[in-house]
Formats: sequence, structure tokens, C-alpha cells
Amino acid sequence: MKKPALSLAAAAAMLLATVAMAAGPVPAKFDPLQAFAPYSYPQPATAYRSASGKPGPLFWQNRADYTITATLDPATRRLGGSEVISYTNRSPDALDVLWLQLDQNRYRRDARGAFTSKFPAEFTDGYKIASVEVDDAHGRRQPVKWVVSDTRMQVQLPATLKGNGGNLRLHIAWSYTVPGEFGGRTDVNPSKNGEIFEIAQWYPRMAVYDDLRGWDTAPYLNSEFYLEYGDFDYAVTVPWDMIVAGSGELVNPEDVLTKTEQQRLEQARHSDKTVMIRNAEEVTQPSSRPKQSGTLTWHFRMNNTRDVAFGASKAFVWDAARINLPEGKTALAMSVYPAESGGQQAWGRATEYLKAATEYFSKQWYPYPWPVAINEAGTAGGMEYPGITFDHKLAKGSKLHMVIAHEIGHIWFPMIVGSNERRDAWMDEGFNTFIDVYEDDAFNHGEYAPKRDSEYAPGGGNPADEIAKVLADPAAPALLNGADMTPEKYRHPISYFKSAFGLVLLRERIIGPERFDPAFRRYIATWAYKHPSPSDFFRFMESDTGEDLGWFWRGWYEHNWPFDMAVRKIAPVDGQWSHGAEITVANLGQLVLPNTLRVSYDDGSTQDVRIPVETWQQHRDYVVRVAGTRKVKSATLDPAHALPEADRSNDTLKVE
Repeated sequence: MKKPALSLAAAAAMLLATVAMAAGPVPAKFDPLQAFAPYSYPQPATAYRSASGKPGPLFWQNRADYTITATLDPATRRLGGSEVISYTNRSPDALDVLWLQLDQNRYRRDARGAFTSKFPAEFTDGYKIASVEVDDAHGRRQPVKWVVSDTRMQVQLPATLKGNGGNLRLHIAWSYTVPGEFGGRTDVNPSKNGEIFEIAQWYPRMAVYDDLRGWDTAPYLNSEFYLEYGDFDYAVTVPWDMIVAGSGELVNPEDVLTKTEQQRLEQARHSDKTVMIRNAEEVTQPSSRPKQSGTLTWHFRMNNTRDVAFGASKAFVWDAARINLPEGKTALAMSVYPAESGGQQAWGRATEYLKAATEYFSKQWYPYPWPVAINEAGTAGGMEYPGITFDHKLAKGSKLHMVIAHEIGHIWFPMIVGSNERRDAWMDEGFNTFIDVYEDDAFNHGEYAPKRDSEYAPGGGNPADEIAKVLADPAAPALLNGADMTPEKYRHPISYFKSAFGLVLLRERIIGPERFDPAFRRYIATWAYKHPSPSDFFRFMESDTGEDLGWFWRGWYEHNWPFDMAVRKIAPVDGQWSHGAEITVANLGQLVLPNTLRVSYDDGSTQDVRIPVETWQQHRDYVVRVAGTRKVKSATLDPAHALPEADRSNDTLKVE
């Protein structure tokens, strides 16, 4: 059939309508078959870990309970102690050996970690293991052979430890010299009124035996921790004039505090305003201690935790306030710091920051589980342990708020959700940085918002533009790269920043808060006090939000793919703007993300159209038909600059 000739009016409209078009063909870098290929998870689904991302019907996890006694001698910097580990083998496997972590050996001159990172600038002799014994079947101790290899110790058992609930008691006596300020995560540092000891990674700790690798014996190089859960009962003996702030709850306040301090502590338990337990003037007064000679033993307990740490100093100012938790529960926020760190511009607000962050995270994601949360001021610039954080004594204002919120945020990742920091740093640092973003907005009506520190936006600008620089770097490693294999240059940009921004994209651009938030809460609750793998997280979020996200796991986590979309052409439908517009968009980069196309009209109005990722399953470029009756002036992709665009110059096309 012969086509009818165009009417004069239609022909004129086509001639007069100016069509905007970007020059050049669509680059072939984007490959739909690669971006949307079936995704292979890093770990398989098994009877231990289900395809839904939840613990499977045969899931198991071993347990380690500790009783520890230790004595600190500030004069020699020697910390010596003994511990009893009650170890329960819930795995189906019989165990011939046990593996423990000896983190203090990281400070030896011959440590493997001494050849992988810059610290320490000086060295210690590491652990001195005096004895290792195991209770026999009759409860009698018997010596066992042990082998120390770098930061690990293998204990050779005299009899196999049965699976499915077999239990033994391991006795270890040890000592070491506390490293100086070079310690990085544990150290002794000076203050005006006395040295501050930040004591962490201080006792031999059980390595994890799990269904993924058996014994996970990754040495301590610089990346952090992977530990079993259990109950802790520990006592620390120090000189009479020292204050000890430790993980968990102090169970003998009548032995180590004055009556006045006990009364103030009780007052703080019922106060939303910070209460001074020991003020700056009292620091130098012997009467602020219950006795004036000898030693005092501070006794703490902490249940269902993977670790404990403490700070000790005669220089500590001490304050506290109540933390209000969901369902009417409460906990206690405390800060200890040298007098010179005080003041309302600095550590005088530390407990306020700690209280606010803990309350926010508890309400938004999962309740804080322990009776006390502590800030301790020293030189371990920002370091987290269950129930206690070590933050820099010189930090002030927004920097102090940022570090306190971030470090206490680690209670949720990885102290509650116990991912493997030695291998998957992005699952704790990035997840924690992600929840920080919203806490920063919430604190005191946004007093320090938005969060723009080196962990989230390294250049201090738009986070999306900053992450685009990381995606453009061909040397940048992937998120799934091993933690110890990630160069220091990329540790924050990748493990913190990119991981956090990935969750922001999931929450705000891919899934939406209405589905993401409940799923993320259920992920935390499901894996609380357990050890999720990357695949568990991927599977859980897919199953619980109802999204197939294999394309995102591949592009964002498995690779460091760049993202670049462009507006290529704008034309009226059938030559008439009254029929709408045809806008050609193209995917130029390897990564795909949902996008927003904003169409601007000659009367000043705009219309937004969502372009889903499914658009690119079969296309490299696509014509979007936009209904409308006005002439189009321009079309813009990602008008909010929320996506990590490699090239924003091709995001907007104008009709001349």
C-alpha cells in the first residue's frame, strides 16, 4: 500500500522542530550480557547457610567463655594474667587442635605485619606464654604442647574434642609489655596528670572455627578481628590511684569507688543530662579513691560478647548519663578523659554524643544490648571494642562527634553482626559508615550534618562525585578484595566510602527506604551474634526486599565498574511536541543503575521519568517516550547528582 503524502502542516512542523542530538555512536564498553549474566555468589548455599541468606537448618557456631585475671604494672608497662577458656565445639567435626590469636605478637620485629604496613615505629617482644594446660576427663589440669606461629598459637590436644557439643577448659598464663603510642589500637600515652593505658587485644583469644573454612587463622597484619561469642568474667588489678573503665558492667563498685562516686553513678543512671562522677579538680585529690595505697581490683562481667577491652589511668575525669532504649529499657553512657581534654567544645560533650548516637542506632536498627557504653580518650585515634571505644583525646566539636558516633556504631557492625573483619572489612566499616550518615542528620537537629568526613566524602564535596573518582581509578581494588590485600591508599575509599555509598544507593535509589529499612533491620536481628558471609548478606537482601540484585553485586562489589549514562537525542513524537517527546538515552559505562530523567518544558515546568535497570538488559541505548504537550527545552539525567556519574557533561541535552 502506498504511504499517503504528508500534509503541509505536518511537513512544516517537522521542518521547524529542531531536534537535539549528541554526536557520535554509543561506545561498546557496556555489555548487557556481562552486566546481567547469572550471578555466582562467593559462597554456596548449604544446609548451614540457606539460599535465603539466613542460617540454615543445620547452622552451628562454636562458643568461647572466658574467666580472666590480670595485673597492670604502670612502671614497667607489663600486663600479666591468666585465663580459663571454656570452649564448646558445636560443629559436627572432632577437633585435634585448637587455634588462638596472639595479637600482641604483631608488635614483634619479626612479625609478618611488620613487613606489610608502616606501624609500629618501635617494637616489643610480644607475648611470653608461661603455660598452657587443659583439664582432663577428671577435671585435672595437664600440660599440653603448643606452637606459636606469628600472631597465632596452635594447641595440640591430648584427646580429640568431640563435635556436637564437646567442651573443654583451656588454661593459659601470659604476659607482655604494653606498646607505646605507636601501638595504633592499644597503647600507653601521656597526659598532664598521668599516663593513659588503652588495653585491647590483650589476652590470647580463640580463633573462629566455622563452616566456611574450618579454622580461620588469618594472621593479624593490620586488618581487624574475627572472634567467637561467649560470656566474660574478668578482673584487673591496678595501683590504688587508677580508674579502670572496662567493657561490660562493673560488679564491685563498693570496692573501687568512693561512696560519693557510687551515689553520683546511681544519679547518672536516671539522668538525661551528663553527671560528673569524678571532676577535674578531684583527679589530683587522693580522697577521690577509696584507699590511698596498694592496689585495687576492678571486676567486670559482660555476656554474649566477642571481646572485652579497658582503659586505665589516674588522670581520668569521669562523667555519665542515661541511655534511653526501646521498650523502656536503659543503659549507661560514660566518658573518661584527661582534664585537659574537657570543656564544652571538646570532651565535655562526649557523653552527650555517645548517648545520642546509641539511642539513634537502637531506635533505627537494633537495641543496644549491654548495660554500659564507654568513650575513652587517648591516642588510638578511633578504635572500637564491645561496649567501649578509644577516641582521640585532642578531638573537638564535629570531629569528636563524628569519631564517637562512628566508633560506637561499630557495636552494630561487627560487635553484634559478627562479620569477618580480617577478610571482609567492607561489611563492618562500610555498613557502620552508612548508618553514621543518618545519625549525623539526626543529631541535635543536624548540628554537624551533613556527614562529610574522610570516610564518606574524601574531598568534602558531593559524595556521588567523589565516589565517581574511585570508580574511574583503574588501580582501585574491588570491595570483595581481601581486607589485608587492599592497599592503605584505598582502605578508606573502598572499605568505608564505597561500601557505605553502595548501601545508600540500595536504600535511596534502587530499593527504597520502605523496603530497605525493614529488611536491613531483619538482617541485623537474624545475624545478631552470628557470623554472616558476604553471600549471606547478598542473598538476604534479595530475598527480603524482593529484588534480583545480581547485577549490583557484580558491578559494585565484585568489580569496580564505572557508571556513565548520557542523553543522546531529543525529538518530538511524529514531529509534533503536542504528541510528546522521544528522548534517546544510552548506557556508556560498565555499571548499570536506575536513573531519573528530568524533562524541562518551555513553560518552566518539569517532568521526571524513572529509567529502571531492566531497560539495559537488552539495550545499549533506548528511546524513552515521554507524554506531554509542551515543547521540550532540555532533558537531564540524574538531576539530583545522586549517582556516581563518570561524565556529567553528557547528562544534559538542550533543544536549541
